Parts: sequence; C-alpha cells; structure tokens
Amino acid sequence: MNVWLTSVLLLVTLVAEPVHPKRLPILARLPEKASTDNPLETTVDSLVERAAQQFMRLPQAVGLSIGIIKGGQPFVYNYGTIERGRQQLPTSQTVYPIASITKTFTGALLAQAVVDGKVQLNDDVRKYLTGDYPNLVYQGHPIRLVHLINHRSGLPFLLPNKPEAFSNTNTPASAVAMELMRPYSRTDFYNDLHQIKLDTIPGVAFKYSNTGAQLLGYILERVYEQSFEQLVQQKLTQPLAMRDTKITLTPSAQTRMAKGYDCEGILMPDSPDELQAAGALKSTVVDMLKYIQWNISEKSLTAKLTHQPTWTNGSQYASGLNWQMLQSAGNRVIWQDGNIPGFSSLCVNYPEQNLGIVVFANECDRTTASRIKAMTNQIIKQLDERAISLPN
Repeated sequence: MNVWLTSVLLLVTLVAEPVHPKRLPILARLPEKASTDNPLETTVDSLVERAAQQFMRLPQAVGLSIGIIKGGQPFVYNYGTIERGRQQLPTSQTVYPIASITKTFTGALLAQAVVDGKVQLNDDVRKYLTGDYPNLVYQGHPIRLVHLINHRSGLPFLLPNKPEAFSNTNTPASAVAMELMRPYSRTDFYNDLHQIKLDTIPGVAFKYSNTGAQLLGYILERVYEQSFEQLVQQKLTQPLAMRDTKITLTPSAQTRMAKGYDCEGILMPDSPDELQAAGALKSTVVDMLKYIQWNISEKSLTAKLTHQPTWTNGSQYASGLNWQMLQSAGNRVIWQDGNIPGFSSLCVNYPEQNLGIVVFANECDRTTASRIKAMTNQIIKQLDERAISLPN
C-alpha cells in the first residue's frame, strides 16, 4: 500500500451513525447542475466545469472551491454552497480548514530554521527538549528533527496515545482524535511524550504521526522564542501577503468560514486549535494560490529545501518536508492533502509546468479525498499532458 493511501485510510473512514433528528435530506433529487460562478469564457473554464460538475453530482457534495495558477495567472472557481439549506456560493475569500496541509507550513518553518542557522535537519530532538528523554532513542538511534516531519519518527499517531480509542473502524480516526484533544494542554503532551516506547529505528519505517508535527512545532517555538502562529505569520504568510491563513480567526473571518458535513449531512464541530503545527491552520483559495506560486517558483532557499527528498521509495516516490513527491522524465508533482471531519483539501505543485492547483470541499467521507484527486488529475492532464498524475 503506498504512503499516500495509507495516510488517507488513517484519516478518512466512513462514520456510521443512527438517524439524527437534525439530519438534512441529502438524498433528495439533486439539481441538474450545481450553482457556480464559473464564467465559462475560456478553455480552462470549460474543462474545470466538466470536472467540477461531475464531482458535485453525488448527494454528499456540499460546496467546492478550486484555485489554479498557470504561468503566473490565477483562476478561481466555486460551486455549491458554504452551508446546507442556503444558496450561498463559496467565494475566493471563503475560509476552510486545511488540516494536514498545515504540516507543509511546519516543514517550511523547519527549512527556514536551517537557512537561518538555528538548527540542522539531523539534530537529535532531545537537544531542544527540557528534561531527560531516554525513551526517544531506539538501539542507539535517536529521533532527529527531519523524522518529525516525514513521518518516520516512530512516534504514535496522536498524543494522548490511546490506540484502543481507534479500534472502532466505523468511526473516523480524525473524529476520534478531535475528541481526545478536547482539552489537551502542552503540559499533558510532554507528560505523555515521556511515556512513549519506540519499537523501531527512527528514520526507517513510515508511521503517520500528528505527534511528530506537534512536537516539531513546539521545538520551533523554543528555537525562535515565538508562538507557532507568530512564526507562520512572520516567516511565511506576511511575506507572501497571505492575510487569511491563520489558526485564530478574527470575528470577520469566522463569518466567512464554510460549514463542514459528513457523508450523512451531519454538521461537524470545529476542529481543535490544539492540533497546532499538525493541522490547525485555516486558509482561502486566494491565499493558497500565493503559497503554490512560492512553491512552484522555487526562488527561495527555504522552498527548495522543503522539496528535497528526505526519504525515498524506489526511483520515483519521495518525501520532502511533509510534501509527497513523484518524479518522472524530469517532471515532478509535489502534493499534500488534508482531511478533517467535514472538510477535505488538496494542494498540488507542478514546478516544471509552472502550474498548481488547490481544492477545498466542505464535505468529508471515505470517498471525498479520492474524488478530489481524480478531479484534479482530470483537470491537470488537460492543462498539461506532461503533468504527472497523482496516485490512486
């Protein structure tokens, strides 16, 4: 099973619940076409329309926002609604949780810390922790900073580490995680970190870990003596004029937040900000297109470093600083998805084609991530036939 699929299966499973009195009738007859702001004036408009309308045909579909940047020119398209029961299209300013795409920002901050001479990727994590952590070594091999962001630290999926809570396969792992973290303090995190027992050499085996990303966020806070959100703003979003990419939303931004639903039409609760560096950022299509442009241009040493392979599986697949990457015939696709109860997202960069795409949907079931990927492949291959397709 490939790494991409493993992470999807960890984060996205079908939730089975009894009939809910507030459940909305999502199985009613759907309109022939979803509402949209697509002007249908260009070739790009037309190919997006075909793919997006196909995506929106399923009854669980709620809303969809697509941003494309091609040769420096941005395109933004919106479909459906930000909230069931309302006829209100998303816009380029609609705010969505980006879930695990947050980890690419955390990876970029680690790369910036390397560029700034603050840390080295292969530093032992214990160098940046207060207290004694002999448990973060296995057979003489310590967990290193780079392992925290390429999912090879050996740390558990989540702290608190309660694997028994995830034993019910009918409940999404991400939904269980949200409940376990309400509330969960930094002190709790470090207390639980002392109790972890590694069972393999760090750097060897893939094991999806929100714990690793959270720990890296805490380490970066200590290195720079600033909060993670302050670091994101100072090092990334402010220089890129990404005004709506934050953890803590202003009251104005909260009114622009899409409502997220499961496959049965149940409104999902807000994601916990305690996820921090592992998955707490929210953003808009416009902001994410700026982030994509920064990635595909690779003018920054920081951006280049986030795309350098830190682990490879054969000649094609590689992990960067939380980016997943494929390469063929000199072309690359660099991507990351994000899935949290009620929302699915995907950010894809094609540096050699000077092309990128971001997709947000305010629905999330076990098929949403694969549907988004299929739609993205359909759009991108028509924009540039050299572009590498994302794996199933």
